[in-house]
Amino acid sequence: MSTDAIRLRVAELVERCTDGTVTVADGLAAEVPLTALGLDSLGLLRLLDAVEAEFGIELDAGALDSVSGIAERLERP
Repeated sequence: MSTDAIRLRVAELVERCTDGTVTVADGLAAEVPLTALGLDSLGLLRLLDAVEAEFGIELDAGALDSVSGIAERLERP
């Protein structure tokens, strides 16, 4: 999966896990942490579960700072 495809999929997961509070466009464009955009603690847990299920990788909550940051982590072996 390409970097752009990973970023897009992560942004879609963010939107789903925040019930639309953080849109795909907002997630892709953000230069601030997702929490600054409205990702709350419940959304964080939902996102952590969704990313782990989708990509088959275990992450810690600290890795969920931004769409780009998550995508970069997912690209590492």
